[in-house]
Amino acid sequence: MDGTGSMRHGRQAMPQARAFAPGNISCVFKIIPHDDPARMHSLGLGFTVCDGVEVCARRHSRTAVRFNGREIPFPTVHSVVEKLTTAQVRIDIDSPLALGSGFGMSGASALASAYAVDALLGLGKPETELALAAHVAEVENLTGLGDVCAQYRGGCMVKLKPGFPLLADPLPVPEQPVYYRFFSPIRTPEVIGDRNRRARINQAADEALAKLVTMVSEEKVDFDACVRVARQFSLNSGLLQDREVRQTIARVEAAGGAASMIMLGNAVFSTSPFSGAAQSMLSMQKARVLDE
Repeated sequence: MDGTGSMRHGRQAMPQARAFAPGNISCVFKIIPHDDPARMHSLGLGFTVCDGVEVCARRHSRTAVRFNGREIPFPTVHSVVEKLTTAQVRIDIDSPLALGSGFGMSGASALASAYAVDALLGLGKPETELALAAHVAEVENLTGLGDVCAQYRGGCMVKLKPGFPLLADPLPVPEQPVYYRFFSPIRTPEVIGDRNRRARINQAADEALAKLVTMVSEEKVDFDACVRVARQFSLNSGLLQDREVRQTIARVEAAGGAASMIMLGNAVFSTSPFSGAAQSMLSMQKARVLDE
């Protein structure tokens, strides 16, 4: 299917195929546990950016994954490939964003790899099926719970209802510059695998979601208001602990801006420039196959 739900016809196997998936900045998340990985996911707030991953898939003598030219172990990507095919493929991932920096790179890599493998082998699978396979690979490997949903849809999304992991409501936030700085990674499995930390995160997320639910029906949402909700969640959840992240947020706020922590990474995003920050864009683009 394409993004509107219509089936893609006439796909033929090809020498290589390329796909893109955007990075996603997760601002608020609540963990929805379930024994079925296809139903375990997260609620919360996040938005996609113009930067992301570009994946090239080729047939190969063995399945291997390279990131920016270097072969690396990447269980989430291996897992999604194995869900789609028994064929051996090489996945080349190129990105200006760092792994482990809170941009949902595992989800983006898995989703773009699913799209590229589908195109490479002419599988003709619905995009929803490809996205769900990427989501399940994330859950099974403890690398994420909600990034794939946003990357599959694109834009600023709020997820308010448990159940299907790819369900979300768009927030009427325009495309605009965002600024970010990465300090150090946070290991996602150490957070989502800890029962006590999950309980505190979910309590803080319930408070944030109660504020976000009123924004869905608004004609236009002030993105700074979303960022302030995210900032309060980062404090209440106990996730905002890194000294440099806390000081950077405080400096942005003292200058009149809005900033918060990127989930999950010791990183800051803001709606206004700050020292050491790189610039990206809140973008509506979603994952897609790239024409050769």
